[in-house]
Amino acid sequence: MLKSLYNKCQKISEQGDFIPSISLGFLVIALVIILRLIGGFQNWEWLTFDLLLRLRPSESTDERIVIIGITEEDIKKAGTYPLSDQQIAELIQKLQQSKPRAIGLDIVRDIPVEPGHENLVKIFENSDNLIGVEKILYPPISKPPNLSTDKIGFVDILIDLDGRTRRSLLGSVKPENPQEYGFSFPLKLAELYLRQDGILLKNGLKDAHAMRFKLVEIPRFFSHTGGYQKADNFGVQMLVNFRNNVNPFRRLSLNDIEQGNFNPEWLKDRVIMIGVTSPSIKDFVNTSAVKSSELPGQIYGVEFQSHVVSEIISSVEDKRPFIKSYNEIFEYLWIILWGLFGLLISRFIVSPKKILLTVIISSFALVITSYLVLLSGLWIPLVPSLVVLGLNGILLASFFQYQRKIKTEIETRQLTIENAFTTIHNGPLQTLANLLKGVRDKNITEDTLLQELETLNQEIRSVGEYLKLDCLSKEETLRLVNGTKLDLNHPLHQLFYQVYTDTLTRNLPNFITLKIKARSFEPIEDKHLSYQQKRELCQFLEEGLCNIGKHAHGVTRINATGNNKEGFYYLVIKDNGINQFSNDQGRGTQQCKMLAKNIGGDFKREVLSPKGTLCQLKWPVKPSYSISIKIRKIFEYIKNFQLKL
Repeated sequence: MLKSLYNKCQKISEQGDFIPSISLGFLVIALVIILRLIGGFQNWEWLTFDLLLRLRPSESTDERIVIIGITEEDIKKAGTYPLSDQQIAELIQKLQQSKPRAIGLDIVRDIPVEPGHENLVKIFENSDNLIGVEKILYPPISKPPNLSTDKIGFVDILIDLDGRTRRSLLGSVKPENPQEYGFSFPLKLAELYLRQDGILLKNGLKDAHAMRFKLVEIPRFFSHTGGYQKADNFGVQMLVNFRNNVNPFRRLSLNDIEQGNFNPEWLKDRVIMIGVTSPSIKDFVNTSAVKSSELPGQIYGVEFQSHVVSEIISSVEDKRPFIKSYNEIFEYLWIILWGLFGLLISRFIVSPKKILLTVIISSFALVITSYLVLLSGLWIPLVPSLVVLGLNGILLASFFQYQRKIKTEIETRQLTIENAFTTIHNGPLQTLANLLKGVRDKNITEDTLLQELETLNQEIRSVGEYLKLDCLSKEETLRLVNGTKLDLNHPLHQLFYQVYTDTLTRNLPNFITLKIKARSFEPIEDKHLSYQQKRELCQFLEEGLCNIGKHAHGVTRINATGNNKEGFYYLVIKDNGINQFSNDQGRGTQQCKMLAKNIGGDFKREVLSPKGTLCQLKWPVKPSYSISIKIRKIFEYIKNFQLKL
């Protein structure tokens, strides 16, 4: 019964903690990946993306872009809105005097606003560097009727599900006229500006559907770019890399131009953006990716278009990066790696405080890494990586802690059973075996029989008391069969001397013929040995000597030695008796082999010629030699995991 319970405990202890735990870790990784695929992290990824963009170092003002804003004061001065065509015409004429490279009129002019419509038409016809606007998505707004198609760009804004804008539509088929392909307002302005330097807009080299200026290719937005999941990626879109500055562009008002309150050099060779910057008109774009002192969480529509123009020009002239993301496969490999790292943390760090500290430091490193790579224009999945790291690193650690507790309880029970069995095996069972042998051989007297039975009774009672009082409460002691208690804190070679001396005083039949009792145990470095391992080594010596007393007939010499050789300690027991061991591997032999395996050593027992038996156990004497034990355990884990699969 004890043996059956011991084997069951051992099987649970060896296989019960690793496979279910690692399977749960992989399940967490799979759930996080599935949740991301269905868009469960999309809003959080957008918010962290905006936050990291906003936390970037402040950039310089882009002097190539100048915004002429029609402010609330300008509207009050004009007395009406929209402004008349005459006011717009006069504004453009004054701006042209400063010889800008491009002028973008981000004000809808699909119907005449008298007075001055004829003057505005002439300005449209005679201005090669002027770009007007239209809207092609629902609800559409027509272009100014007197502007040719090549002088028109659409200003449609793409809004994400959280109401914020992070993308810009650069080119698309017009829904109302599928045969016509249109380009965006900011792209047209950037093209006008770069054309002055001989840089033309062409199709991409790496991606034929993308756009490029010289060798600078604009990364095309796809439905799963970055934190997006199943986004509408019609036409040619790109992520907007907002210029991080409270004042990203120089701003002048309509009144500044009319009164001449500006330096003409500010406008020469620049891109001039004309648009409304009045809160009452409500031409806003929602974004939390840029700092704004005027409209928290919002910028004016003309500002948004300016950011896109600036991004394209800056990428060509300043090598400022576009924002892109890895291929989906690499993104999910990145998430899996952090999940595995969290699994390793929870699996191999025992202390809850150390686990928490490691997860916090790792999360901080992940955030810093995401921030640094975003500075170079790469958007990597931060939120799902943090989630899978936290779940596998902290929550899964609780599961591991519970498993470790269960395993410790099982191991404690297993060791208690093993110690009980060994104590009984080396004590009462040896006495009982001698008693049965004497009865079978009919060479035992009644007085001797009574004496042996009394001895057996005392040994059983003594073992019972020891197990009840000491085994479950003190692991630092070892009780020998004769009742002697050894303190396992003592050096191992001293314990061997005590075991040898006490065991040879036992009343075993073959000890009667002994004439030579030789023993020599060299000191051994035993700091890396646990109390249980020291206990088992002493029990190995005790059982080896008991086997001689029970089975080696005619023995006259016992030689027990312990020697250090080439990094190993050899514990050897030899006798010159006639061997009567069974060929079957009994409990003692199995225990010796298990002990050798646990301490990274080897056990052997062989019959000597012409008579005698050698019993030897060797193991590494330094912790460095114990690496083989750890490697062996790793291979066992892998083997068990493969069998489970």
